[in-house]
Amino acid sequence: MQLITFLGFTILVGVIAYYSTRKTNESSADGYFLGGRSLTAVVIAGSLLLTNLSTEQIIGLNGQAYTEGLLVMAWETLAAIAMVVTAVFLLPRYLKGGLTTIPQFLANRYDKTTKTIASALFLSGYVVVLLPIVLYSGAVAFSSMFDLPDVLGISRIQSIWACVWGIGIIGSIYAVFGGLKAVAVSDTVNAIGLLIGGIMIPFFGLAYVGDGSISAGFSEIMSSNPDKFNSIGDVAASVPFATIFTGMMLVQVFYWGTNQAIIQRALAAKNLEEGQKGLILASFIKILGPLILVIPGIIAFHIFGDTLAKPDEAYPRLVSEVLPATLVGFFAAVLFGAILSSFNSALNSSVTLFGLDIYKEYFKKEATEQQVVKAGKMFGVLLAILAMFIAPLIDNAPDGLFGYLQEVNGCYSIPILTIIIVGYVTKKVPAIAAKIAILSGVILYSISQFILKPQLVQKAVQSAEAAGITGKELAYVEAAAYPHFLHVMAILFVLNILIMLLIGRFYPRTENFQLQYTNQVDITPWKYVNQVGIAVCIIVLFIYIYFSPLMA
Repeated sequence: MQLITFLGFTILVGVIAYYSTRKTNESSADGYFLGGRSLTAVVIAGSLLLTNLSTEQIIGLNGQAYTEGLLVMAWETLAAIAMVVTAVFLLPRYLKGGLTTIPQFLANRYDKTTKTIASALFLSGYVVVLLPIVLYSGAVAFSSMFDLPDVLGISRIQSIWACVWGIGIIGSIYAVFGGLKAVAVSDTVNAIGLLIGGIMIPFFGLAYVGDGSISAGFSEIMSSNPDKFNSIGDVAASVPFATIFTGMMLVQVFYWGTNQAIIQRALAAKNLEEGQKGLILASFIKILGPLILVIPGIIAFHIFGDTLAKPDEAYPRLVSEVLPATLVGFFAAVLFGAILSSFNSALNSSVTLFGLDIYKEYFKKEATEQQVVKAGKMFGVLLAILAMFIAPLIDNAPDGLFGYLQEVNGCYSIPILTIIIVGYVTKKVPAIAAKIAILSGVILYSISQFILKPQLVQKAVQSAEAAGITGKELAYVEAAAYPHFLHVMAILFVLNILIMLLIGRFYPRTENFQLQYTNQVDITPWKYVNQVGIAVCIIVLFIYIYFSPLMA
């Protein structure tokens, strides 16, 4: 029954996505890469939200909540503010310039070499980090959820290989052969299922704790685990409170405002008003993200205590404990949709970047739109196969690799965000400044996190252990030994901006940059975007104050 439900829901999504693309001219670059610039606010919002959700989010963030509690909600609630910034500041400029990819702006603002460097950084991040991690985490989830090693009589690593290739092949068909609209429409359908399925888990979990009463269950969890409902993280936490005002917001703005896999949905809006509505709607729903991504982890801690071997076991163990067996198949299908969404989005964005920013620019400048789309599809197939080969190898990596890979993203996220922000707010900073900022950002961050930090932290920990310091105190010693990576990002962000401004001061462009309106879409803004955006920010602030020690 579980398998039938899972297959039925998954096939239904695929059929809807297929028929939704039949009227889209997918032989044209605009039709394939941007869905014909026809996405509405609801489709944009649903696609944005599900693109952000996958097993590394659902399982990983709940695992952190199991250990640390509500403070990890920063990754979710602060995203709402970043969406508002994108809707008000970045999206109007993107659509005014008629952008298909973010690197296109870099070519217009700086030069083609800068665009190529940025595209290469995006692609390297997708193929080395994002795609394999999504595939691997999804494979682990399904291998465990359906107990595939025992059911199929194979080893654990064989089941992971099978799941990786199954997810990868299905995701590739959606993304490579359907284009953005197939991805976006399937995302919207899956988003509805994910919202229902995701809320089911805390609903049944609280009812389980409260002997059938959700309110009694919530009261029991809050009274028994008050330390888990503190929104303010100390210096040893994974998200210290101070980082909210430094690197955290920079990471959020990069992810929601400049990451091709995310912002491509808004770039495909039929007009600016629809794009802004989609982002604002997504920001409101994102505020509710902790219900799906944080609260279940706290419920799991209340039920299982500290008996779990690994925090990442919290969410799947909670699902198997509280969810009725008849709903497991539906939830598995919803989770499968979330996995596909992240994989599809990164793959489709990679295809777009390669086809428009690399193939047409450097391989065949006179290529027709049909040839660009064909080349992009071929590259997508190659990229998917490469990711499917890399993903199972992650199983041999030491513990904590995923957190390490998340930190690696800073190598390209902050340099790219820097040159985009400076590019929009200044008129005289030249292309050479952008190239220097990218190189300095990548090099300095790599030296900081992968050379200096390990050495200084190891030295501090060894000295502390020699002095007899153990347990929680050792975590504080480690935190004090070197700045948090989010602080490092903020420092390098400011440094790179200063470098670019200094270069612009002494070696300015010969002509001021002017953003030209391409008339591809109507850029009349939504008249309530500022008011509703401010409301979103106030709600986020209220949530933090309500769950802070000030209200204890």
